[in-house]
This record gives sequence, structure tokens and C-alpha cells, in this order.
Amino acid sequence: MFDFIAVVVSYLLGSLAFSILIAKWVKGIDIRQHGSGNAGATNTLRVLGKGPAIAVFLLDIAKGILAVFIGDWLSGGNEWTMVLSGLASIVGHNWPIWFRFKGGKGIATTVGVMATLSFLPTLYAGLLAILLIVITRYVSLGSLVFAAFTPLFLVLLGKPLPLLWASLIICAFAFLRHRTNIVKLVQGKENKLGAKKGVSHGKS
Repeated sequence: MFDFIAVVVSYLLGSLAFSILIAKWVKGIDIRQHGSGNAGATNTLRVLGKGPAIAVFLLDIAKGILAVFIGDWLSGGNEWTMVLSGLASIVGHNWPIWFRFKGGKGIATTVGVMATLSFLPTLYAGLLAILLIVITRYVSLGSLVFAAFTPLFLVLLGKPLPLLWASLIICAFAFLRHRTNIVKLVQGKENKLGAKKGVSHGKS
């Protein structure tokens, strides 16, 4: 029962879409109607600027971390419950019950979840993603690389099976949520970091 409660609470926590909440608080807008239409830190940067974007990014990471700790606490350290709680927070971020199931792409929350479950593989994949973003200025490409390489580093470092399964599911989530970005990357039409700021209605 406590395992189930942990997963449900983690989903509800993940459903707190901080980009939507902060955009409403700062400018009285629904951020999903501006910029790329995505409820995440990158679109917050595009629409609201650096300060709100940093706040969204850190808060989205924090809810992933907290979800894993909730799973740990309510299950008495059961690894599968911790993994499922982390996954539930990402599902909540992507499909939030509080906001008509239209949320973000879950990368920042994924960072929080995976860094808490297994720090070093997440760090290595994160550094690779950051390097790629710096070189190309494509946040979506860096996000996809992060999602794809985290399972690889987990295997290379011999981490437990629950973590590998979690990372593979998260990878599938990431590619699903970034499918329009993948098309734009292939077509050379994806927006680069810092290229736009404002309230345009493109779906980048």
C-alpha cells in the first residue's frame, strides 16, 4: 500500500508544472500558448528570460529528486519503488493532471530522478549533453543524447537492473516527447538556444 501511495504522490508532485505556474505569476500567461508551446525551462527562457528559466529548471530537477526520496521513505528503501516513483514524477511532468495532461518533455525532472538513483552515469551523460548543446546550441539534441547515453553508462558501470529499465523507459519518453524536434533537426529547422525570445507560436 505504501509503495502505491509513493507512486501516486510522486505523479501528483510531477504534475506541478512550474513553467506554467511561474509564467502565470510573472506575466499572467499560459506559456503553452507562447514560444514553442512547451511547458519547460527552454521555452521559459525563450518567453520569460534567464531568471524564470533557471527557477523552472531547478524546481523541475528538485521534484524528480524529491519523488525518489518519497519512494525511498515510504517503501523502506525498496529500489523498484524508488524507480517507479521517479518514473511517476516524469509522467506527471509530461502529462500533468493539474493542467489537462499537457505538460513538458521531462528532461530536467529526468535529471533529478536519475542523478538521485545513480549519480555518476547521469553525470557522464549530462556532461556529454552539455558539450553537445554548447557546440550546436540545440537543446533538444542534447536532451536526446542525454536520454540515450544514460542507459549506456549504466551498463558500462554495472548498475542494477531496475535502474537500467528505468533509464530505457525514460529514453523512450524523451524520444516520444521530442518527435517533432527530431523532424526539425533532420530538416535543419530546429531553433537554436538563444536564437529567439518572445511570444511566437512556432512548435519548436
